[in-house]
Amino acid sequence: MRGLGWAAIGAFLLVIAEITVFVLVARQIGWGWAILIGLATMALGFMLVKREGVRAWRRFRTALGEGRPAGGEVSDGLTGLLGALLLIVPGFLTDAAGLLLLAPPVRAFAGRQVRRVAERRISPAAAGDLFGPRIVRAERGTPTAEPTVGTSQPGEIVEGEIIDPPAR
Repeated sequence: MRGLGWAAIGAFLLVIAEITVFVLVARQIGWGWAILIGLATMALGFMLVKREGVRAWRRFRTALGEGRPAGGEVSDGLTGLLGALLLIVPGFLTDAAGLLLLAPPVRAFAGRQVRRVAERRISPAAAGDLFGPRIVRAERGTPTAEPTVGTSQPGEIVEGEIIDPPAR
């Protein structure tokens, strides 16, 4: 099954889950309150879409103006916009996910995940331009008979792994 088919199945299951949760919550707190909460989170989502969009655009422009890589601002802005958009979608599950994405620790984690996905899907040169130079943890190894990719000097082999840079 292709990606679009899985997405359709996922969307269908999400709709079923949202309806089920809405009915359960409405039975506990009352239909009027459930609808009012749904409308309030939707209004909050519309307000946050504008705020997050403007905020992301300003941070992006500032980073470009200062000559810094703008990838961090882009991934943070995308995470904030996704959180706000999830608040607009009717349902308590998407509201909970949207509110979680707006919480700073979850937002930072999601931003790192967006960065990792972007780095895997674009060329290393483009990733370096977008997110800045990558930090590599390396250890010196003993030279072997066959040079491998990544030798730093003739006869010296460096093995390592790519790590995330420390938060600024």
